[in-house]
Amino acid sequence: MLKYYIRTTEALKRLRSDQDGVVSLEYVIVGACVCAVVLLLFNGTGTNTLSGALNTGFGKIASTMTGLP
Repeated sequence: MLKYYIRTTEALKRLRSDQDGVVSLEYVIVGACVCAVVLLLFNGTGTNTLSGALNTGFGKIASTMTGLP
């Protein structure tokens, strides 16, 4: 049991002094924020969202192209 305790404390010491872990954690946080923003932009209905603007734009393009020969 003492052997596992020593291994755990040594691993925690290495984790505190390891600077690479901090950088990867920052990337995870930034990635989660970017995902949240993208989801907020695409969710919802209406022209105030990105999804609504794309639907409106593609609808206008489709209606314009139906009159072409």
